[in-house]
Amino acid sequence: MKKCWFGRCIFISWYCDVGSCKFCYRSTQKARIKHAKNARRSLPSMIVEAILAKNLGWRIEFLTGGYKVFSIDELVEIARVISKVYGEKIWLNLGALNEKELEKFKPYVKGVVASIETVNKELHKKICPDKDISKYEEMLQIEGFKKSITIVVGLGEKRKDVELLKKFIAKYKLDRITFYALKPVPGTCYSEGPSTEDYCYWISQIRESFPDLEIIAGTTLRRVGEVSKVLEAGADAITKFPATKKFGSKEAKVLEGEVKKAGREFVSSLTKLPSVDWEKEVDKLDIENKEGVKEKLFLYLEKMKSL
Repeated sequence: MKKCWFGRCIFISWYCDVGSCKFCYRSTQKARIKHAKNARRSLPSMIVEAILAKNLGWRIEFLTGGYKVFSIDELVEIARVISKVYGEKIWLNLGALNEKELEKFKPYVKGVVASIETVNKELHKKICPDKDISKYEEMLQIEGFKKSITIVVGLGEKRKDVELLKKFIAKYKLDRITFYALKPVPGTCYSEGPSTEDYCYWISQIRESFPDLEIIAGTTLRRVGEVSKVLEAGADAITKFPATKKFGSKEAKVLEGEVKKAGREFVSSLTKLPSVDWEKEVDKLDIENKEGVKEKLFLYLEKMKSL
């Protein structure tokens, strides 16, 4: 039976220095946050998510967050710690990094993700006016790292644009792609996401052309009922579900049922905590502030047990 897993993104902050992408939640928040440092997440909270991921069979989708909130050296240290806690190298989605910057991450990072969102360049200019697609293209040509992109379905693209995406994947020899179905955010110009049919069309077309490409597909609380169709269309794994906030919820159970319905073995858990001595999990780590990490971890676990 083919395996399927859940990919958990670890966010480093809730602020973005770009903050102008027309579909993004952060575009509605930038004006409210006077100082980027106030939107940083604490390192213990990030460590806790890596601990949970390791013990619940989640893969770390990537380390991500708002651009220009941390210095490069701070980001390298975060990547080092998260990689050590999780037990393997991780993926980065932190904007367009140059070769000199990426070299610093090399001991802890296996791949880089370019948040392209759409490969239709005219649409990209309208939707993401301050994210220069050429900078991402330069990053995707840097050797020594696996390569991935993110694509949002529902931004105004046409089905014929899938041919542009196929050319992009082939040109940059991508190892992975993450699809998201647009989730309309109040305060943006979007009021509805794509149909299940449209979302699955993009996934199936890319799977057909690239049988060995790793395809990750995002879902939300409102879209969990389509997960089996998304997997049948060609996705390998599921991401974006609010796993800690909705752990053990009816939506989490629906998601796991959808994976089974698609004939896949789900190697992650969104409904059942493992029998683990969590204190020992923290004690065995070579990290600072273990008590702070334990405090955060037990807050997470308490919430996850309450549903």
